[in-house]
Amino acid sequence: MESERLVEVVLPGIVEPQGLEVRTAAAPEAGPGQLVLAMEASGVSFAEQQMRRGRYFDQPPFPFVPGYDAVGRVLATGEGVDPSLVGRRVAVLLKVGGWASRIRVEAADAVPVPDGVGAAQAEAVVVNGVTAWQMLHRTARVRAGATVLVHGASGGVGTVLVQLARAAGIQVIGTASARHHDALRELGVRPVDYRAGDVAAEVRKLAPGGVDAVFDHLGGRSVPASWRLLAPGGTLVSYGSASTRDDTGSKQWPVLKILARTWLWNALPNGRRAHFYNIWAGRSLHRDRFRARFHEDLTQILAAVRRGDVVPRIAARLPLARAAEALSLAESGTVAGKVVLTP
Repeated sequence: MESERLVEVVLPGIVEPQGLEVRTAAAPEAGPGQLVLAMEASGVSFAEQQMRRGRYFDQPPFPFVPGYDAVGRVLATGEGVDPSLVGRRVAVLLKVGGWASRIRVEAADAVPVPDGVGAAQAEAVVVNGVTAWQMLHRTARVRAGATVLVHGASGGVGTVLVQLARAAGIQVIGTASARHHDALRELGVRPVDYRAGDVAAEVRKLAPGGVDAVFDHLGGRSVPASWRLLAPGGTLVSYGSASTRDDTGSKQWPVLKILARTWLWNALPNGRRAHFYNIWAGRSLHRDRFRARFHEDLTQILAAVRRGDVVPRIAARLPLARAAEALSLAESGTVAGKVVLTP
């Protein structure tokens, strides 16, 4: 592999999507406990949209290779790793580094992708699917017969979340722009147009007694509005701050504000709960436990894809060399599902 070169996309600083750089570099080699993957698919997520603005909560210093998650075939194994893994398709959660034709990862972080699930299908449910699964089943613990509100129901996380909820017998109200409403209805979702006036009033018409859970990626003013829509015993799960994406100033403040609100609300005797969901929670202190939980949950998601309970929505597939176009498309808000980069 020493003579091989990899292609990677570099985020050099705070730039527009067109400022992304495509470079070549020496291909990585597998060290002890590691794998080298031939990337087959890597996603364009909201995190990259924040990172290029310098507004992701704990992004690394510029320059770096973006790419929150990836799926690929094992090319090489390092010392202490089962060599029979070579040729297997695996999925990994990375935070950065996925937008490259070759990726070096810790073998313990790789989750096998079952036969019958394509690379783009699997990629679309790594960060999005695990986020949806953990929020629904681990954080909110919603049961069959409940009613939930999913903001951004046509987005990457939202499309998986509504399908998981419907498969579990949960009623779903989903906010989205009007052009996505027919697709949501086909999934059994009752849609609300987030651009048409008072969203809270429209939700209350569909759930007069409140909803059992709200999943809110918007942050900002949406968080207290979501809290007020909860029924007694309900749970708010905030998992982002999309509404502050283009703000200036501290990138930590929007998240800290949400954390302060959830702490206050949980301290009050109101019979409701609030959480800020972070897919990386617990990794630094309990890495083995984090890996086991992630492996279990992604395996469940991939099995749901294989069964057809979850059909990942692929908005577009573009090669690495067109990463700028892919990022612009993801940021446009005009597509439903996941924009995927391929080698």
